Amino acid sequence: MGKAVVIGGGPAGMMAACQAARKGHKVILLEKNEKLGKKLYITGKGRCNLTNACETEELFKQVMRNRKFLYAAFYGFSNGQVVDFFESRGLATKVERGGRVFPQSDHSSDVIRTLQRTLQEAGVEVRLHTQAGKVLEASGQEGGGRRIRGVMLGDGRLIEADAVVVATGGCSYMSTGSTGDGYRFAEELGHTVTERRPSLVPFEAAEGWVKELQGLSLRNVAVCIRKEKKVLFQEFGEMLFTHYGVSGPLLLSASSAVNDYMHQMPLSMEIDLKPALSREQLDKRVLRDFGENKNRQFKNALQKLFPTKLIPVMVSLSGIHPDKKVNEVTKEERGNFIRLIKAFPITLSRFRGFDEAIITRGGIEVKEVNPSTMESKLVKGLYFAGEALDLDAQTGGFNLQIAWSTGYLAGDSI
Repeated sequence: MGKAVVIGGGPAGMMAACQAARKGHKVILLEKNEKLGKKLYITGKGRCNLTNACETEELFKQVMRNRKFLYAAFYGFSNGQVVDFFESRGLATKVERGGRVFPQSDHSSDVIRTLQRTLQEAGVEVRLHTQAGKVLEASGQEGGGRRIRGVMLGDGRLIEADAVVVATGGCSYMSTGSTGDGYRFAEELGHTVTERRPSLVPFEAAEGWVKELQGLSLRNVAVCIRKEKKVLFQEFGEMLFTHYGVSGPLLLSASSAVNDYMHQMPLSMEIDLKPALSREQLDKRVLRDFGENKNRQFKNALQKLFPTKLIPVMVSLSGIHPDKKVNEVTKEERGNFIRLIKAFPITLSRFRGFDEAIITRGGIEVKEVNPSTMESKLVKGLYFAGEALDLDAQTGGFNLQIAWSTGYLAGDSI
């Protein structure tokens, strides 16, 4: 058996190291941070959305780029096998809304402890506070084939190895150590790295009144995002207003779906604040509320329709004088107000940056990687796994599934 070095102690790296060691290889796991799983610790708001319990076909649908590349990885180590991996090692799991799988304890630290224990039992040598400086290939190979030599550490020491797995993550949440090292390693060895962009990330909005809605969460609303007349995203769910724009599950998903338009901003967004009601039903509802408050001013008659923080903005955008009594509101004014409720307008001016992005879109070109093994097609013994690759998916545990599956396949293929 050979010697393997895994660079990166995130989910993909830990899984790759576990599997390579279980096959009998001597494995060294390099992590530049003071602990393993630093980004994993904050996933799922600290609860760690391990994977998704959906059918395998649905996994592919949730991958935004290069989903066919994941065929061997997903079927080789499926979402069900991920759950079995953790439960067989004592970590109880549960399934929540949308098929999201979490540890029963709701603590991501328990996921990391399970992986650490598995690494230890498999005999993996974990080196913390250890920076990989360069991935080296052997020189003078017979037949012109290129082969891995090992890893040069940041302090100049060389670790010779038969295989190297690059699992260094992307550019998102750089404070956790995802600073794009893997892209540099890949490019230095001749690999192509596609444009990197923040994804699953909030948007900034052009309208100044958005600041007035900071902290307001809207549930059960429908969002439609367009570029001119073309519909780019249309979905139902929950969103959040921030001091700079909009966020929340619905908008994070939207950022992934409209990512190709990042350089074509602004985009127009409409929020249907009452998607369960048709315009006719909403008109009857508004008339009923007005009837119960016929002598009240318009600004004081909307408490049953909207959250308190939203009312001043709705009044301002409605074009109806705030002091006008509701029994004096004309049919035309009411019609415009209904249209506003069903299509509340916001201009999305730009994406937020990598510091707020859950994942990175773009990365190491998958055409240069063998999808059956995760091995480089350019350098024998070089493997890639996880977010460093040009793979990204929607929220709901799908990106972690990519990490587990590609990490497992890379480790298993050494």
